[in-house]
Amino acid sequence: MDTVHRNKRIAFYEGIPEFWHDLYGMEYALLDVKKESPEVIESVRDASDKVYKLYRKTADLLRELSDDSLLELGFPEESLSYIRFKSIPQECIVGRFDFVVRSGQVKLLEFNSDTPTFIKELFHVNGKVCGCFSCDDPNAGHEEQLGLELRRALLASWRSLEREGSPKIVFSSHSDHEEDYLTTKYLQSLAGVHSEFVSLDRLQIRTGSEAGVYTPSGERIDVLYRPTYPVEHLVDDVDPDTGEKVGQDLIELMLAGKFAILNPPSAFLMQSKGVQALIWGLHESGSEFYTKEEHEWISAFFLPTYLDAEVFEKRGATYVQKPAFGREGDTVRVIEASGRVVMKDAKETYKESLPVYQEFIELPQVRIRTDEGPKPASLMIGSFVINGLPSAIGYRAGNAITDNESYFLPIGYEED
Repeated sequence: MDTVHRNKRIAFYEGIPEFWHDLYGMEYALLDVKKESPEVIESVRDASDKVYKLYRKTADLLRELSDDSLLELGFPEESLSYIRFKSIPQECIVGRFDFVVRSGQVKLLEFNSDTPTFIKELFHVNGKVCGCFSCDDPNAGHEEQLGLELRRALLASWRSLEREGSPKIVFSSHSDHEEDYLTTKYLQSLAGVHSEFVSLDRLQIRTGSEAGVYTPSGERIDVLYRPTYPVEHLVDDVDPDTGEKVGQDLIELMLAGKFAILNPPSAFLMQSKGVQALIWGLHESGSEFYTKEEHEWISAFFLPTYLDAEVFEKRGATYVQKPAFGREGDTVRVIEASGRVVMKDAKETYKESLPVYQEFIELPQVRIRTDEGPKPASLMIGSFVINGLPSAIGYRAGNAITDNESYFLPIGYEED
């Protein structure tokens, strides 16, 4: 244990209010910085811009697909009416791409379009760590961008209801989950609008003449922002006391225009990793749905991704099996063409989710400084898009399968 470093790290991060520098009783935010050249950072933002444009175009196609086709891409049956609902012009307010950067190439692992975390770390904390290490912050100015787009999305959501007066805006998450709660409170503060925080378990759903979603004090909610609670969990929510399917009731109220929800339904439409398989399949077949330039983008930034493993088995290639809806490396396996599992995450929370198969790419390794001393770690870079615009970026450092025990490794510009 490097006690001097540990004390310095804790003292530094305790100076940042409402931040979880440790998680699950373990070190999370490193007092370290990975310096990158402007060229590398620009290449990630360029990839983010082009990949988002591909997803944005594909979203229009997805809304036209049959129910059976959407089910084949892994979407829960209960979500089909929800994902076809276009509530506001913006498709996705806050989304995060996970990329691998190797040998000058940027490759997409997945798109967390609906409820991404890693927000306060990159938009707020990263700059403070860069200041500690006297290097420039690649994310400077993006916190203001995030706040502006949040306000625009909240206003668009309110206008979509076509009501008079002032909106009742509520931010909601599980209040007993530190990271989710503090992320939601950060976004609420950044939005800078009159609003209230209500824990998810305290939201009240009413039917009949007063149909809507209400706060515990009985105020009807106009706009509900649930930045960290996934729709694939929401559709299965049941009231433990009554047995009522409250998640589906919530969706029906939203579809009936009783309230608006953020991220909008269209963000969940892009969340399934099955969409990556669809994009790759259209590309591989030479579909005219994408232009010549768009096919070049897919070739440059996407990994071959399929809904079965047959292609990799025939090629003798190692591949990754991951759930269409999964997070933090949960239920991910790395498999050789022979079928031998060479690496897997211990958790299998999403084993009922549709499996998606993607070409394996090894994460680059660096040495990081931790409370226990220097150690090797695999790197994955998260890159946010805010209403389609490339934004804050930063590293997760940890195991070969990036899981919820990975560290936050701040990023800075290399000195000239």
